Amino acid sequence: MKLFFKSLAGAAALAGIGFAMLQPAPAAAQDKTVRIGFQKYGKLILLKTKGSLEKKLEPLGYKVAWTEFPAGPQLLEAVNVGAIDFGNTGEAPPIFAQAAGAPLLYVAHEPPAPKGEAILVPKDSPIKAVTELKGKKVALNKGSNVHYLLVKTLEKAGVKYADIEPVFLAPADARAAFEKGAVDAWAIWDPFQAAAEKAIEARTLANGEGTVANHQFYLAAKSFATANPKVVEALLAELSEVDKWVQSDIKAAAAQLSASVGLPVPVVELALERQSYGIVPINDTVIAAQQDIADTFHALGVLPKKITVSEAVWKAGS
Repeated sequence: MKLFFKSLAGAAALAGIGFAMLQPAPAAAQDKTVRIGFQKYGKLILLKTKGSLEKKLEPLGYKVAWTEFPAGPQLLEAVNVGAIDFGNTGEAPPIFAQAAGAPLLYVAHEPPAPKGEAILVPKDSPIKAVTELKGKKVALNKGSNVHYLLVKTLEKAGVKYADIEPVFLAPADARAAFEKGAVDAWAIWDPFQAAAEKAIEARTLANGEGTVANHQFYLAAKSFATANPKVVEALLAELSEVDKWVQSDIKAAAAQLSASVGLPVPVVELALERQSYGIVPINDTVIAAQQDIADTFHALGVLPKKITVSEAVWKAGS
């Protein structure tokens, strides 16, 4: 997925991102600017649209520069090369980034949203239980949060990961393969999950409930967070305000996000209903959950080396 994701390099190529262009700016150009990476879906793009962060940071003498990324891995590669200071991703990208030595810190997270990812089958599929995936082709994004969902769901059902045939595809290609019947099931997250449910009546075989947490994380470059704790705190405070607004008016938030993600409002609304709310500091329970994911990927041979997640956690005020 990234330059440092050697095992996932294909995804970066598919994304068409020229990381040669994402080189660190000269020190003078970086002065008093927080560079934020965002994706088409999520609370950061809503914060960008709101425009309140710029006003919040004025007293601290900071401006804001926004850069859009197609996915979390590419965003964290930009952190790795010093091109951005802050962004958010799901569970898996920071694990691979840390394994590759990226200088990042977890600064906050959203509570679990286990319904926001699932293993889907076509509406007319004969597959009715996870145990029936044995010998079947399952599409998924390699090294992603749904990779972990698939592994743990199979484990819970008593099926070995080696007994299914994983087909590693980016979401758009996976959707095409799923609709053509080239794969038997698809492990995917929102809003792609909601889109498949609404548009082609895909059926949920299992979601993360009772199996995995599915957290979203906010991450910062270590050097930036260490040198600018007040900026990070202000950023998180504004994100919390956006978070409260979305929770209180999901219909309005869905209408605003619809254009950015290119999906109908009802699809985005369904995805937002399954999201979690309340941006909170990293705690020991979340660190332990991330460590379990890292250890699972290492045991599968997907993660190149063992990591200690707690070594990459921001201590506010320290």
